[in-house]
Parts: sequence; structure tokens; C-alpha cells
Amino acid sequence: MAALRRSTLHGLHTHLQQRFLSSQAVKKTPSIRLRKYVRRTVYTVASLGALWAVDRIYNASAVSRNIRTLWTCAAITLDYKLNFTPEKSDLIPELHERVANRMYNLFTSNGGLYIKIGQAIGANAAFLPKPMQVKFAKLFDDAPQIPFSIVDQVFQSELGRPPCGPGGVFEIFEEKAVASASIAQVHRAKLWPQPGDTEEKWVAVKVQKPDVAKQMEWDLGAYRAVMWMFENWAFDLPVYFIVDFISDHLRQELDFVNEAHNARKTADFVANEPRLADSVYIPKVYPEFSTKKVMTAEWIEGVRLSDRPAICSLMGESNPLDPPSALPSSMPTKPLKGGVKTIMQVMVELFSAQMFNWGWVHCDPHPGNVIIRPHPSKPTRPQLVLIDHGLYVSVEENFKRQWVELWKGMLAGDFDSVEKVTKQWGMGLPDLVASATLMKPTRLRRPDVKKGETKEESRKRREREAAFQEKVKNMSQYELSVLMKKRLKEFLTDTDRMPKALIFLSRNMRMVQGNNQSLGSPVNRIKITGFWASRSLTQAPNLSFTQRLREWWHYLIFRSVMFSLDLAFWHNKISLWVRRHFGLRPGEGFEDEMERTMRGIAKSNLGVDVSPSAFEG
Repeated sequence: MAALRRSTLHGLHTHLQQRFLSSQAVKKTPSIRLRKYVRRTVYTVASLGALWAVDRIYNASAVSRNIRTLWTCAAITLDYKLNFTPEKSDLIPELHERVANRMYNLFTSNGGLYIKIGQAIGANAAFLPKPMQVKFAKLFDDAPQIPFSIVDQVFQSELGRPPCGPGGVFEIFEEKAVASASIAQVHRAKLWPQPGDTEEKWVAVKVQKPDVAKQMEWDLGAYRAVMWMFENWAFDLPVYFIVDFISDHLRQELDFVNEAHNARKTADFVANEPRLADSVYIPKVYPEFSTKKVMTAEWIEGVRLSDRPAICSLMGESNPLDPPSALPSSMPTKPLKGGVKTIMQVMVELFSAQMFNWGWVHCDPHPGNVIIRPHPSKPTRPQLVLIDHGLYVSVEENFKRQWVELWKGMLAGDFDSVEKVTKQWGMGLPDLVASATLMKPTRLRRPDVKKGETKEESRKRREREAAFQEKVKNMSQYELSVLMKKRLKEFLTDTDRMPKALIFLSRNMRMVQGNNQSLGSPVNRIKITGFWASRSLTQAPNLSFTQRLREWWHYLIFRSVMFSLDLAFWHNKISLWVRRHFGLRPGEGFEDEMERTMRGIAKSNLGVDVSPSAFEG
């Protein structure tokens, strides 16, 4: 009996022990799994952190930037796919606002070449939804400067010497940059004195930021992918065709040897043009102190055109919209002669000569790249100094002649002449081409009755066109967006034939127009440009006597046509003068009036609500 009891107790003990051990194993299993998950998470986070650190230190965050880009663009595409529908028409402005914010945040977060890409896209912001126009207008090319230690490394790598000090490239090199942009920053420096020097020589030294070169191909690859995505998935609009052209020119902008060559070439053109040689100056470049990543040019004391109050003070004019501005101590206290009209006259003539005579066009004439200074040998007169020569387009002779013919046809209102050129370029809607190019509302003359059309059919066609214009006014946001896409496809009928140089020429003209507008439209920009366009054919080489005589005859006819535009300009100027002197409500300047009418044309023809900032330089 005792043996049986012992056997029973032993069995019970064994059973309890097994259950205890089993429960302990059950308790341990989740703990083991938890530790395993934690360990894997730590390894994953550590690996990602290591990759991020390697990318940041050795690859200038190029991979991280691309991931941010693709994520943003995927979000934009999905947002449009889900929310760009007739049922959500009233919410489309909010959709555009979200997309504009995402794009702006992407460009500013990534910085570097993304700012340049954003500005290239923004060159055609007038055809984008209004929130994007507003955001792109705020996309300024400024950035924090890199520390002097990095600048010293660039000098050691490029020139084999430090910027200054014993054995340095310069006698004095100011460590703090005077300006810092997305791809480079500028320092002021003083050259070592040389035998025969009678005065100190100060220079502007442009230093490329090292990260930009590492990021460039990654950024351009992402740009290519994004534009393809937008054309094929998101917007169904022809945008990919410009990728190669813009990418090639952005690569050129990173080569300072190329920029130095551009500056010397432009200086030669200016020196050989009697109408500009005295009023325009291109700073001298010092090739012995320049490489692909460092460029040294003559330092210019003056006032940037972007500083409107200072420009008005320098030229002895006042603007009620601006507070008085103190001039730099190096500027004369007595105003220069000619007023702001002289400045803009020279500027419009300079860029007209580039387009129609030289076929060599500076593509970034924003007001920060134009300096006004007293003429060195005529200190009472202003001289325009053009800087930043990284981005130029070369215009072929055949395109240049077509460009001139287009301008002559546009200003004469000749539909057939404009249509002939636009068809060669694979572009439709000649009226819209003319308006977008001139940055003024343009209605081209055409026969009341088309070929093969009866008078009754012509009357009905005009009635349908008028009814359509009225219908546009009552369209929903969705219908307006669909109309915009349709008209843009009609506008760009064959992108393979479209001259890609038009992208940068249009940007150039918009900036010049904006500069003129910011100073109160002191000159008739279109008339000046038109004269250069028309007269350039009379000076074309290899013309026979008969051909040259015919071109002069066309030029005289053109001048008579331009008289009507001159009347409109002076009517506007006199109206503004009367309003100002009799205390009436201020009116619009000539450029402002044309801009307002242009916005109306864009609304009625394209369904695009154009922001005033889209026309600014």
C-alpha cells in the first residue's frame, strides 16, 4: 500500500513538473520571438542608417534625394488619378494647391540642380494651374553658403594652392561669400600686384559647390523619370520632349571653363556692335585663375537691377511704390543722365541683338544678373553690365531667319506669314503662338472666308466661335482643365519639329518683359524688338542687290505698321501722366495693360487662369 502511495505521488510530481516546464516554455517562446524581432529591427535600422550615412558622406545624399523625388511624384500621380474627376470638379483648385506645395517643397528640400530644373519648368509657368504659377514665382535661386574649409579644398584640388596666404592664389580672399546660389557661391578677392600696376585689382571668384557634381547625373536621371511619368501616367501632356535639351544645357552650366568662353564670346559680339559697344560691358575673365569649378572675373561696383529703389535713386527718379533707398558709397551722389528709360532701352536692344543678329542668346537675364554702374569714361551716363554667362543657346541661321519672319508677321498681324513658320515648327494655333511670343494680345488678320467655304458657312463658323468663347466663361474647373490639355496638344502638334531653343528664348523674353514692367514700362519693348527683327534681314550677308532692296522695302512697310503700336504706347503714357498730375486713380503701365489682356486671352482660349506673377522677370 505504501509502495502504491509512493508510486502515485511520484507520478503526480512528474506530471506537475512537466506541466510547469511546459508553461515555462510557453512563457519563453514569445520572449524569444520578441527578442528576435527586436534584433532584426535593430539590424535593419542600423543597415539603413549606414546606407544613409554612406550616401550622405560619399554621394552627397543623391540616393536619398531621388527616393524623395520618386515618392513625391508618385503621390502627385495618385492624387490626380483619384481626384481629377468630373464629380470632384469643385475640389480641383485644392488638388492643384496640394500638388503645387508638394513640388515646391521637393525643389527647395533637394536644392542644388533641382532649383535650376524647377526654374526651367517654371519658364512656362503661364500654362500651368494658377497655384503652381504662384509657387514657381517664389522659387529663388539662393542657398546657404558652404564653409570656407570646403572652399579651400576646392582651390587645392583645382588650382593646387590655397585661396590666400603664403603661396595663395590671391593676396586677399574674403572668406564670407557675397552671394550664394544653388550650384555656386561668389567671393570677393584681390589679385597680387604685378609690375606696372597702378591700382588694386579686385575680382569676383565663383566657386562651385562640390556636392553639385556628385548629384548632377542622379538629379537629371530623376528629372527624366519624372517627366516621363507626368507625360504617360499623370497629365497626358507633351512634356518629355524637352528633357534632353534642358539636361544638356544644365550640364554646360556646371562647366566654368565653358562659362568663361561664353563671356569672352559675348564680349566680342558687343565690341563689334556699334549701337551697344559703349553702353554694355561684359566683365573680363582671368583664365589663369579659372578651371571647371572655379572662375575668376573682374569685380564690378554698381547697383543690381533687382534693387528697384536703388536703381531709381541712381537714375534720379522716384517710385511711389518704393521707399527711398541708400546707394552704395561707391556710387555718385548726383543722378546719372537718361533715367530708367535709358537702362531699359539698352537692355531690350542687347537681347534683341542676341536673338536676331548674333544668334547667341543669354538665357538667364533675371534682374540679379544685370548691374548698372556709372560709365568709367563718361561718369554721368549709365552702363549696363551683364554677368552670369553659364547658360546660352546658339541659334542656327535657318531658325534665326524663321524667327525674324515670325516676328515680322506677328507685328504686322499677318496670319499667313505666322502660320507658315509655325507649321514648319510643328505648332498650331498661330494666334496663340503670336500672343505667347510677343507677351501681348495678338489677333492675326485672316480672310473672312476660308478656301472652299461659302459666305454662309463662314458666318456660321464665326457664330460657333463666338458661342464657344461665351461657353468657356461658364465652364467648371474640370471642363477648363480638359480644355487646357486639348488646346496645348493642338498648340504642340509635332514636338519633334519644334525648335527646342524656343524654350529658352521665351524665358529670355519673359524676363526682359518683367524687368521693363517692374520699372513702370519706360520703353516700348515690342517696338524696339520689332525694329531689330525687321532690320536684321536688311543686314543679312550673301544677299543680292535685288534681295537687299526688297528687304529694305519690307522694313519701311514694317515701320509704318509699327506706328499704330507707338500710338497705343504713348496714349498709355499720356493717360498715366494725366492721372498722376490730377490726383486721379493710378492707371496701368503699358506692360501691365497688355498683361491683363493676355490673361483674358489665356482664360478664354486655353482655359488657363494665369497669375500676374507668371509674367514677371
